[in-house]
Amino acid sequence: METPTQRLDMTVSARLELTPEISEFTLVPVDGVELPSFTAGSHITVETPDGAMRRYSLVNDGASPKEYVIAVKREQNSRGGSQSMHEKAVEGATLSIEAPENEFELVDAEKYILIAGGIGITPILAMARHLKRSGKFFELFYCTRTAEGTAYLDEVQSFAKVTVHHDEGDIDNAFDFWDRLEKPDNEHIFCCGPAGLMDEIKALTGHWPDKSVHFEDFSPIEVVRKDDVSFKVTVANNGETIEVPADRSILEALRDAGVSTVSSCESGTCGTCKCKLLSGKVDHRDMVLMDEEKPDHIMICVSRAADGDLTIEI
Repeated sequence: METPTQRLDMTVSARLELTPEISEFTLVPVDGVELPSFTAGSHITVETPDGAMRRYSLVNDGASPKEYVIAVKREQNSRGGSQSMHEKAVEGATLSIEAPENEFELVDAEKYILIAGGIGITPILAMARHLKRSGKFFELFYCTRTAEGTAYLDEVQSFAKVTVHHDEGDIDNAFDFWDRLEKPDNEHIFCCGPAGLMDEIKALTGHWPDKSVHFEDFSPIEVVRKDDVSFKVTVANNGETIEVPADRSILEALRDAGVSTVSSCESGTCGTCKCKLLSGKVDHRDMVLMDEEKPDHIMICVSRAADGDLTIEI
């Protein structure tokens, strides 16, 4: 396995309930060290109180930061990440994180279109704050279900050119972007939100230059699928055999059983949790392994047994 990324220990210094489902967490270093700087669009990877590794966008200023600020939505089908943040990440709690990374970097452009859906406002808000400070022109479109469930609504509405749309859960009331995106201009689009919104923007910007449309998506892999079944995995290091339920990943099952593992993205994209496969047939769901690696390796955060049981070496 790859060497784990260096961690920073942080204290939850403040917590703010933005909506009934979204909480904002302000994190400061336990030992008062200088934090790595970051740019708009960056995220940190947080080890949640229940041990799951989750990526959260930073919403605060990246210039000489004294704190990291994230906003977390409690997901209805949470497998431990967002739920444990809401229930256990109280003020004074300590969380381990990885330093900021940016895979959604702003590029230099004449004009910008920022599009956010739901909790996807977090990196978009950081961008809007940066562009406003820099005196750059931007438009912001923010789509949510209801006004009551809209995080940072007052600040978003204070920007010079903004459209906020609530569909009230009615798909027929979704915002129509075509009038704005029909004619490409000398501008860049940055979009973050649920899959449906991003798929729509991708479809509507097919005639735009490829490098002018940018997306942020922390969930590229469907970790658990409706037709998944349970199976057993044997850890050769200690001989322990563990049941992997249909609704849990191998990594989660090992963690639940107290088996020590390392991980980072937990979405099949970073390679940290790669293990050696000793026996069994694998349903590979990651985006990391080369074809020649698949016969004897497995990414335990997303991949499962294709048939029967597995034996792995951590």
